[in-house]
Amino acid sequence: MNRWASFVVSHKRWVLSIAVVVVALSGIWGLGVFGKLSEGGFIDPGSEAAEVSELVAGLGQQTPDIVAIYTAPEGKSIDDIAPDVTAVLDGFQNKYAVENVTSYWTADTGTKQFLVSKDRTKALATVTLGPDSGITFATFGDIPPQLEVSGVTSQFAGGSVVGVSFSQTLQKDLVRSEAIAIPITLVLLIVIFGGVVAAAVPVFVGILSVLSALAILRALTSFTEVSSFSINVASLLGLGLAIDYGLFIVSRYREEMRDGATPTDAAIRTVLTAGRTIVFSGLLLICAFAGMLVFPQPVIKSLGFGAMAAVASAAILSLTAVPALLAILGPRINSLTWSRTASDRGEARAQKFWGGVVTRVMRKPGIVAAVIIAGLLVLSAPILKVALGEVDYTALPKDDPARVAVETLGTEFQSSGESATVVLRGLDGAKPQGAPIADITRRAESVDGIARVSFIGSTDDIVALEAIFSEPSDGRTEADAASAAVAGLRAMTPPDGTELLVGGARALVDDGNAAIAAWLPVMIAIMVVSTLILLFLAFGSIVLPIKAVLMAGLSLSATFGVLTWVFQEGHGADLLGVTPAPLEATFVVLILAVVFGLSTDYEVFLMSRMVEARADGASTEEAVVIGAQRTGRIVTAAALILIIVTGAFTISELSIMRFLGFGMILALIVDATIIRMLLVPSLVKLMGEANWWAPVWMKKVHEKVGIGH
Repeated sequence: MNRWASFVVSHKRWVLSIAVVVVALSGIWGLGVFGKLSEGGFIDPGSEAAEVSELVAGLGQQTPDIVAIYTAPEGKSIDDIAPDVTAVLDGFQNKYAVENVTSYWTADTGTKQFLVSKDRTKALATVTLGPDSGITFATFGDIPPQLEVSGVTSQFAGGSVVGVSFSQTLQKDLVRSEAIAIPITLVLLIVIFGGVVAAAVPVFVGILSVLSALAILRALTSFTEVSSFSINVASLLGLGLAIDYGLFIVSRYREEMRDGATPTDAAIRTVLTAGRTIVFSGLLLICAFAGMLVFPQPVIKSLGFGAMAAVASAAILSLTAVPALLAILGPRINSLTWSRTASDRGEARAQKFWGGVVTRVMRKPGIVAAVIIAGLLVLSAPILKVALGEVDYTALPKDDPARVAVETLGTEFQSSGESATVVLRGLDGAKPQGAPIADITRRAESVDGIARVSFIGSTDDIVALEAIFSEPSDGRTEADAASAAVAGLRAMTPPDGTELLVGGARALVDDGNAAIAAWLPVMIAIMVVSTLILLFLAFGSIVLPIKAVLMAGLSLSATFGVLTWVFQEGHGADLLGVTPAPLEATFVVLILAVVFGLSTDYEVFLMSRMVEARADGASTEEAVVIGAQRTGRIVTAAALILIIVTGAFTISELSIMRFLGFGMILALIVDATIIRMLLVPSLVKLMGEANWWAPVWMKKVHEKVGIGH
């Protein structure tokens, strides 16, 4: 760090220029990522249900890309519009490599009943695009309008239509949220620093961080599937973290300048102290998000990659562009300040306030700790009822055309029924025939929740059957009843010489959630072990890392308890404009990683100043007061900035992004104030000298890489 700090400061103009040029050019290139994103990736590719999907892919069971709903004008019937609609469909089929087009007017008698509305004013056409159609996700938005029929009201549903709607909504959310967050954050920083130049530095690095994260994600699309959700996560996390890191760097630089250091010495000292802390902070967050890479679902991996890209961008730029810019600015960091003493007075007031709070906490640390822990455990109680769900069309705004079309399908058309796909595969490579098929059909129809079973088709070694779910009559939700039926089908013993596999939409969701539940302990183990190691290297203590992990766990449990109470059980859900439902599993994993990482992140910033004070000879109580005085204002301001930036998720039109935003706001409020400034000081006081204990050999390791050495 000494060599790095000296290099950056001595080559400050070159470092800043190279950083800005490289990031700007990369960011321009990175904007192309929007045409390379995926809307899928929620299934476990190694699951039984995924295998079934592959086996039956050639049997005509593909989900259509587009479901067109045509409404006859007043005074006309669906038969009257037949020539116009079929002409458009035929023209579309001739223009593109379409795998299948089925409509009410061309379907067989058995299928027609499902392609006409109950009042016979609407009819359907389904379109499945072929692999050689030349239509990509980026160009798909231009396709549905080509299926519109003049004089006929046209609506469009289907998997690809819903996916494109998600992507377009996310892009609009990103632009709107950053347009709101950046100006508000700049104003807040101006208030904190008392000047425009000092406030502009963190915002400047925040914008660079967003561009850098986009470039990294664009590069990742060449190697792996990247979800459209990762763009919003990477951009807003990168913006928030970069501004937070910039806030810490600028604050420490101004502190060094106030103590009489030259601009060069102040910049070097800032990198050695706040910069070293940012290194540990970035590593902690990257380790937290790296745990997401163990899951088989591509969407979770891409969210992890996106978050890691954001952290890496924010940390690297904070250790290059920011100190170089500060060294160039020197005393001008305080330019455009309306009062030379306003910031100093604000800092003095903040130190007095937080010093007083912590002093009062340490007078009765046992009572404070007991009350806070009890309160957080109460908030955590609803987590015992948590259930995992899925992302579906209901996450879209209520007036979104794709959602309206899907709801029209559900309410106005006779459903063929949700179903499971049952595959019977011969173990000897031969297709099962006769008795085994009759036996499995009879037993499948006797499974609770199955209405009927019909033949789909067969290939060389498999026979595929469709098991239609019956309507639940015992008060269970359709999802719960369907999951139970899938489990019942899988519990059947296959006939001799055959293998039984069960798939379908519900099975894909259940298998995906099961994979998340199975891999979640592995993710937690990665986060905990890496955090314990890194925090020991930061603090030189065994006790402090263990305490930090336990505090992060307490913050997480309280956060998810409230999320369950609101988003699953529905208390106050109307105020947020969301429909109560099981928590979406993918975003549960993301919030878990983000909250754990940020919790330990703030621990580093607070405890690092305590460790510095302790190394300078302060007692435990004095170190706590000094740490709180020096970081209370900054940690609170950093949390407030992240609340503003990530809180932009709450204005998203997608309910799952509101879930993420609300969870982030709640976790930041709990962690940065209640836990970090009240509970941690009380526990440090209670543990006394034990806080700093570690075996001698560990102390020697810490002396080489720890903060302040």
